[in-house]
Amino acid sequence: MVDGAKRSNVDGYALVGTALALRGIPYLDGGGDPQGFDCSGFTQYVFAQHGVALPRAVREQCRIGKSVKPEDLAPGDIVVFATTGAGPAHVAIAIGGDEFVHAPSSTGVVRVEHLSSSYWSPRYLGARRLGIKN
Repeated sequence: MVDGAKRSNVDGYALVGTALALRGIPYLDGGGDPQGFDCSGFTQYVFAQHGVALPRAVREQCRIGKSVKPEDLAPGDIVVFATTGAGPAHVAIAIGGDEFVHAPSSTGVVRVEHLSSSYWSPRYLGARRLGIKN
């Protein structure tokens, strides 16, 4: 284990393809499989499909890998948000450009959203890269 995650040369585009294939699956608090996902269960599941072991909790996921500047975001990077206070509370997967895929709150389903949206932009805390190649 390096930086809390098994290192791998995962293809970021392949990882994003896996994540996008899960669109429409409902949010489930504590969920970590295609029956339902919470945010960190979603990222953990997607990365596991590509041989990368992530910790389960948001706060642990946002500490692994290397920090990525917003202008350097690439497909497969983990994006971190503060949604319930000042600290990390939500994770998602960057898919390229201004978009990310995630499992949002209890009323949502896995979906794509924009980093620049009026909701997500002010809540953005940073991003992490875990041995992704693009």
